Amino acid sequence: MAGIVFLIFGLCLALSVPVAVSMVMGAWAPVLLGTHGVAGAGQLIRNTFSGADTTPIIAVPLFILAGIIMAEGGISRRLFNVFAFGIGKLTGGLPCAVIMTCLFYGAISGSGPATTAAVGAMAIPFLAGMGYDKTFCAAIVAVSGGLGVIIPPSIPLVLYSLATGVSTSQLFLAGVLPGIFIAVCLMVYAVWYCKRKGENKTKIAEAVDAMRVQGFWVLFKDSFFALLSPVVVLGGIYSGFFTPTEAACVSVFYSLIVSVCIYKTISCRSLLKLLRLAVKTYAPLCFVLAFAIAFGRTLALLKAPDLISGFVLDVSQSKHVILFLVVIVFYFLGMVMDTGPAIVIMAPILLPVVLKLGVDPVHFGVIMVVNLAVGLVTPPFGIDLFVAGTLSETPPMTVAKKAMPFISVFTLALLFIAYVPKLSLLLPGLVF
Repeated sequence: MAGIVFLIFGLCLALSVPVAVSMVMGAWAPVLLGTHGVAGAGQLIRNTFSGADTTPIIAVPLFILAGIIMAEGGISRRLFNVFAFGIGKLTGGLPCAVIMTCLFYGAISGSGPATTAAVGAMAIPFLAGMGYDKTFCAAIVAVSGGLGVIIPPSIPLVLYSLATGVSTSQLFLAGVLPGIFIAVCLMVYAVWYCKRKGENKTKIAEAVDAMRVQGFWVLFKDSFFALLSPVVVLGGIYSGFFTPTEAACVSVFYSLIVSVCIYKTISCRSLLKLLRLAVKTYAPLCFVLAFAIAFGRTLALLKAPDLISGFVLDVSQSKHVILFLVVIVFYFLGMVMDTGPAIVIMAPILLPVVLKLGVDPVHFGVIMVVNLAVGLVTPPFGIDLFVAGTLSETPPMTVAKKAMPFISVFTLALLFIAYVPKLSLLLPGLVF
């Protein structure tokens, strides 16, 4: 019966049925077939409502809203100016400044597409004006946008916490070093590319000199509150002032104060539009989360996790082999499914398997999220490709071809993270 549930779910996805509806169809199948031991219709409905009735889930729409406000407030330009001021004249300096901006902006937005859109709208025209190939500019922003779901406060890490019960605070800390490591790997390739292809040093020098005319302190003061945002949110969590859910609320008020009162880039009149955009962004995910609980409980009653665990362990008892298989599965899953649904559906199923092999649940959460971050930019359906393609007026598949070396570097970094758990667990081990 568990196989039938998965079959119906897979067929619905193949027919382009929305993920939430596909889960409902899969969860209802045992009820309609009269399977003994599964929840009835009433219990399925109660499970659905209970899936949306949890306090930690509040963090997701609040982080989304904070990211939208910061994006509208022009924060990405201020962050980029600070990084370009320091390294802009070096070989590959401006592309590296874009990667660093995506890394830092991810600590504000918590979303890959939001990071790609906010940084790309500013960076792609600027880099193209400096003589860089526009497709290369779109590729570097699309791939670097994936850092937005790894660096805390990461919305996918919050979803993994909701789906598995693993500490959100530990997951946030675990994402820091892997995110930085991936960014460094991408910057190494960007420098190599710029050395091989060459740069317009004259234009770049003129642009950086124009920034430096103001002086570093003027630029730093203008960017100070943007740079302070992740310090406020994450510092509050780890100092014990507030929980991750409360931190999401703090991030909304902080972004409002900075954008409306300090930078004055958002008017009070436009707030209603931003609220509507946040609701439109979160509403589909809210249904997915609610139905995923009912879907997961149906699978649990059918003992699907035990069946999958037994099947996987029959394939191999090696932790390294199983981790490699998990990476491959999520690599392809990320091509066709959004990050949120993939996590809330698959994490509760696969976590018991890797726990039996001695994999730390925090480390596994980082592997899943990094894996799916690659999926954000992997053709044919990588959403960051479409965002960057739209911003650069370039077909997404053309951007994908240029992005392949970056994707390869990202994948190698993923494998290193998967097989070197210390990178993910070092900071949580120091704090907890």
